[in-house]
Amino acid sequence: MKKGMKKSIYAVFDIGKTNKKLILFDEQQQIIDEQLHVCTDVLDDDGFSCDHLPRLTEWVLKHWQDLRQSPHYTVKGVNFTAYGASFVHLGADGQPMAPLYNYLKPIPEEIQQQFYAELGQSPDEFAAETCSPQLGMLNSGLQLYWLKYAKPELYARIHTSLHLPNYLSYLLTGEKFSDYTSVGCHTALWDYQRRQYHDWVRREGIDEKLAPLTKDSIASVVDGIMVGVGLHDSTSAVMPYLAENDEPFVLISTGTWSVTINPFNSQPLTPELLRRDCLSFMTPRGEATRASRVFLGREHDHQVERIATYFHVKPDFYRSIVLARPYDETSTLFTPACMAGTGPFPDQPAADWDLSGFRSASDAYQHLMHGLINILLESIHLVWQGEKTIFVDGGFARNPLFMQTLSWNFPKAEIRTLEVPQATALGALVHLEQGEAWKKTQLLFT
Repeated sequence: MKKGMKKSIYAVFDIGKTNKKLILFDEQQQIIDEQLHVCTDVLDDDGFSCDHLPRLTEWVLKHWQDLRQSPHYTVKGVNFTAYGASFVHLGADGQPMAPLYNYLKPIPEEIQQQFYAELGQSPDEFAAETCSPQLGMLNSGLQLYWLKYAKPELYARIHTSLHLPNYLSYLLTGEKFSDYTSVGCHTALWDYQRRQYHDWVRREGIDEKLAPLTKDSIASVVDGIMVGVGLHDSTSAVMPYLAENDEPFVLISTGTWSVTINPFNSQPLTPELLRRDCLSFMTPRGEATRASRVFLGREHDHQVERIATYFHVKPDFYRSIVLARPYDETSTLFTPACMAGTGPFPDQPAADWDLSGFRSASDAYQHLMHGLINILLESIHLVWQGEKTIFVDGGFARNPLFMQTLSWNFPKAEIRTLEVPQATALGALVHLEQGEAWKKTQLLFT
């Protein structure tokens, strides 16, 4: 690059519950810079902790201005990915006028009972239609219902409610949109069978508070910079894999939760599948995608801590174990402690797994890995349709025992790790490239 020439880049704001990041990509989709923002929680108007919306807003706007005025970069596009089930409520003046309520905040029992009593259908039928298990505030539509009846004066002043990714886009464009990936993530807003907002949304007038839905990935072009609409982080994380692969696949995204996503399975969910922790995501174009969840990372860390304490070894003892052993039938059956009410066996009560029959920490860990994978297999089979490729990303992709044991259970499939650095942020960039404005403005750059 000649001296004095600016480098063309794309920017993605990746807003997680814990980490908020700005990631810059070059034109070859390689990461060239990453900036982290740690945002301390504040208390909402009920004294429950939540993200500090004014500080987050200020951080995004400051970096946006810095990028536009940068002597080193020419910004060609910017997009946003963020955690779901979170609304920013705007008043008539276009400014936020309520806290960014935490999706872990409990909804009062009487409000929840009132909601389900007025539905005219059973909770199971409603959950199947909306692909939304009863998750309290994680069903973000219920947040609006709660505001309407618990804080009517506040609710009356709300002009527009935007899911968090769409709010970040609005900050830069002033354009208000809803995107399908945010509306479709267990919000209880969307009727998957009729492919429209559920009847209760219109009955309660909630639809009047929601911005128009768009299938386009670009909200606006601001001074020649394409600004994305934003999308939900779980959907965003799948986009790089879809861009790289023509053949059907399943993605197992591992972390505290292990989420198995099948972008090629659009079968409707039954009450039984919902009970076993399946859910649907929506693609940016409004198509259903089936997924299943297991509290795998949390269970793993809990049991590793127990094994280390029991055998008096270091907490990271398992990192030196690289060869998986076949399942030992004589060992004490593995019983999870952290999965009750979740995953493919929601009825299994929490129990203390007996470690006294193992000779060493290594023996216990080998058995733990088989136990965890047996539970994960049940979850995978709820969404798998015989796809020949299974991708694993996240922490367990770097665990040799996990990968070996998993591959033994899928002899006819290829288990792959496609280590995509910052897959969620890259997915938002891939999404931006699919917009109509992108196709038109590329002519300006060539």
